[in-house]
Amino acid sequence: MAITVVGSVAYDSIETPAGRRERCLGGAATYFSLAASYFCDVRVIAVVGEDFGPEQEAVFKSHSIDTRGIEHTAGKSFFWEGSYLENLNEARTHNTELNVFASFEPKIPEAYRDSEFLFLANIDPVLQRRVREQMPGVKLVAGDTMNYWIKDHRPALLAVLKGLDVLLINDTEARMLAGESNLVKAARTVMSFGPRFLVVKHGEYGATLFHGSGPKGKSAERTFRAPALPLEEVVDPTGAGDSFAGGFFGYLASQKQLAPGTLRRAMFYGSVMGSFACERFGTERLQEISRAEIDERFNLFRELTHLD
Repeated sequence: MAITVVGSVAYDSIETPAGRRERCLGGAATYFSLAASYFCDVRVIAVVGEDFGPEQEAVFKSHSIDTRGIEHTAGKSFFWEGSYLENLNEARTHNTELNVFASFEPKIPEAYRDSEFLFLANIDPVLQRRVREQMPGVKLVAGDTMNYWIKDHRPALLAVLKGLDVLLINDTEARMLAGESNLVKAARTVMSFGPRFLVVKHGEYGATLFHGSGPKGKSAERTFRAPALPLEEVVDPTGAGDSFAGGFFGYLASQKQLAPGTLRRAMFYGSVMGSFACERFGTERLQEISRAEIDERFNLFRELTHLD
């Protein structure tokens, strides 16, 4: 089973109470692919500049991630600079340089077209839709978005949502997209736009899965809440949401059936990968963990939810 992910591969300069790192390897597709690679094969579609060299390429190769879809072009890679000095749940952006990402036109290698799973990371919904239309044979499609696309590119985003099976967004984005302050009502509205499953991320408070439908007019949609693991120190929360998505979707891709129990376990694995991402700057922690460590932490999450 293979996932194709389209999104950003970038450099980040990050400052948190734990310190500062300059030009860490980052980007939504990077975090997602590293997290998902512990569960299944991953193929990446992205664009990078001349500053992306063998050292960065080796990070992907060491996890057997297929990088034939990463386009190398003249110029500099996407760069973001931000800090979490005031609030670890919300980044303050100091600088964004799109660079080669500004003219990104995803190109799908022929070898990727037999992928059974597709993840559309947080990019222009026009590009998301083009990739989706070029891969009609995938059996499960998930995607992400952000407040900028919700606010200023709503028609294009709504067109994308019609083709998604799973949408992963945070609680603020869910309310904004639905125009509802109540999260349950917001979830129902968002799912009416197309996705069968909605995963709402709550940062350090975990995530909620909404799916199915209840009696007409009732708030009986099926829900499942996965906790977040309390960490003694959060070094860098950048990429935690993308790592959650990688763990969640990667686990789903590794399973034969999309049963309710599979979805619940996927939520736990998403939380596991998000928690690892927070322990070091950038992708450092995701690069070095083992599957045994992942399963051990999964069991810790299970213990958090058992009453007896």
